[in-house]
Amino acid sequence: MRIKTMLIIFITILLTVVIMQNNEPVFFNVLFATYHISKLAMLLLAAAAGFVIGVLVGRPGRPKYIPGQVEDADPKKNQPNTLSDEDRDYIS
Repeated sequence: MRIKTMLIIFITILLTVVIMQNNEPVFFNVLFATYHISKLAMLLLAAAAGFVIGVLVGRPGRPKYIPGQVEDADPKKNQPNTLSDEDRDYIS
């Protein structure tokens, strides 16, 4: 197994143990209302939010499109010509 996979499994098990140990209710105020919810639900919500944010930040972005810029379809066209005519004659 790769180290990354083992690390993910370890963190998941550790997170599960911590969340399951904290199941008493918690009271918190949002503006003028008081809510009570279990610590388990709040920790689970925070872990899920952290996962979603990590996925969104870690994904590759789309290439930037600049109006008026024409993209070259042939990548070989942009490579510099490094061989002289004499070198080409020698190779062929």
